[in-house]
Amino acid sequence: MVAPKKGKTASAQSKPGRSLALIVIVIAALTGGMFASGHTTPRLGIDLAGGTSITLRAVSEPGQESAINKTNMDTAVDIMNNRVNGLGVSEAEVQTQGDRNIIVNIPKGTNSKEARAQVGTTAKLYFRPVLATELSGAAATGSPSPSASGASDKATDKATGDEKASSSPSDAASASATPQGRAVTDALKADPSPSASGKATGDASPSPSASGDDATAELQARYAALDCTKKAERAKAGNGVKPSDSTVACGQNSQGQWQKYILGPAAVDGTDVDEAKAVFNTQTAAGWTVTMKFTDSGSKKFADITGKLAQNPSPQNQFAIVLDNEVVSDPYVNEALTGGSAEISGSFEQEEAQSLANMLSYGALPLSFKEDSVTTVTAALGGEQLKAGLIAGAIGLALVVLYLLLYYRGLSFIAVASLLVSAGLTYVIMALLGPTIGFALNLPAVCGAIVAIGITADSFIVYFERVRDEIREGRSLRPAVERGWPRARRTILVSDFVSFLAAAVLFIVTVGKVQGFAFTLGLTTLLDVVVVFLFTKPLLTLMARRTFFASGHKWSGLDPKSLGAKPPLRRTRRPSAGPVDPKEA
Repeated sequence: MVAPKKGKTASAQSKPGRSLALIVIVIAALTGGMFASGHTTPRLGIDLAGGTSITLRAVSEPGQESAINKTNMDTAVDIMNNRVNGLGVSEAEVQTQGDRNIIVNIPKGTNSKEARAQVGTTAKLYFRPVLATELSGAAATGSPSPSASGASDKATDKATGDEKASSSPSDAASASATPQGRAVTDALKADPSPSASGKATGDASPSPSASGDDATAELQARYAALDCTKKAERAKAGNGVKPSDSTVACGQNSQGQWQKYILGPAAVDGTDVDEAKAVFNTQTAAGWTVTMKFTDSGSKKFADITGKLAQNPSPQNQFAIVLDNEVVSDPYVNEALTGGSAEISGSFEQEEAQSLANMLSYGALPLSFKEDSVTTVTAALGGEQLKAGLIAGAIGLALVVLYLLLYYRGLSFIAVASLLVSAGLTYVIMALLGPTIGFALNLPAVCGAIVAIGITADSFIVYFERVRDEIREGRSLRPAVERGWPRARRTILVSDFVSFLAAAVLFIVTVGKVQGFAFTLGLTTLLDVVVVFLFTKPLLTLMARRTFFASGHKWSGLDPKSLGAKPPLRRTRRPSAGPVDPKEA
């Protein structure tokens, strides 16, 4: 007879404390991280906390299906995020779902009608001539009016290494440009002399009449009163203005200071840009640049406006690239750009160049969004839904515990302890996922957590029944615990894999709130495996050493008599071979 491998069973039964210690350390670390982060409760979704949830679907023009891609969707998210922030909304969420959907979640206290109007419209990109610009807000105190000659601008640009623009990447002398608002400040420092219009550089209220534009007194008054450091005023600047009218706008310069502008009528539309890219120029040592190519009609418009602007002094030789009424760049030109392409170069970081290129591309692409759904929930209704979800979860948990108590008796202690550990891990992880990945607990997610109670309890039941089957075969408890585990383990892993696969598929193919259900279901399924392996199995191994369970007490749930166990398995010893009786022979 082959002897069993010594130490294998003993080792498996003697080290359950390690697994229990590991899960205790994990729980302690996660809980400590939760309190350290300051987020001790899960973040609630719109349907529970109250607010408006808008699902937008990207739509392209016929023949332009390639416009719906990750780059443009990410750019659209950035633009919509800026729009929502312009409403003064805090904790708003704008994120992509799938390959062509954007979900906008706006918390309570926001005008939902205005929010829908802001995020549901297509981005508008225009090239407008700059009539006047200066620093805005507190930083503008004592700041001079931006005016200097084009020659001074160019000289200053060379001295400071600021951005340049050219009609093509190979012709850097065709035009010049600066980071947004930067040329104004540097030019004034370099040439503090009076401007071509005869005004002193300390004049804080420039007149757009220097460029020949017929600016009205109302426009001058709006410009004088505009404070771009205030979010509310930035959001309202330029609202309702037609492309053919002059307007006021805001933008940030390279130092992060807010500038205010008077802008002339739109000269070039964003749809006139055929292509925009961020490239690293190694030929002229210009570093990161943004190249633009225009359509045939756009090339003519761009040549006309740059030809006119090149004849004006600064800042009237600049054109502003305006996206959603905000100036994102304000390059200036020295001569007409007639090549149908242009390059903005200078002190760009890679991220800045790519951001500007994306904005130019997005304004040129025939990409729009349609509302798929809009859900508005009041805070009171959200509170009622949360309360109802918690009550449903408590009822479900109570029914499971009651069943375990009636059927498994003493074993129910292990099952309830495992459920509590699983619930604690789920709560702490959800609280941490809020600030880390923006996870919000919505009503479908609560439903997923309730369903997970049954999935978790099912794993315990599979293991308990395997152990009870071994006892029915006549084995004592400690061997039954170890022999029943391999078969139960396979069944639990297969069952949880199927549940997790279903949750993953549901998460991928759905959008919106249904993903909350799928995410919670997948998370709790993974935690079920962790709890069963690191807590339930080791705890049952320890309990099997206690007399209450090992002796098969009738309230232990492992009573051999009540389980209909066979007589204990015993080895029968074969008689030893001895001398043969001659009579029997």
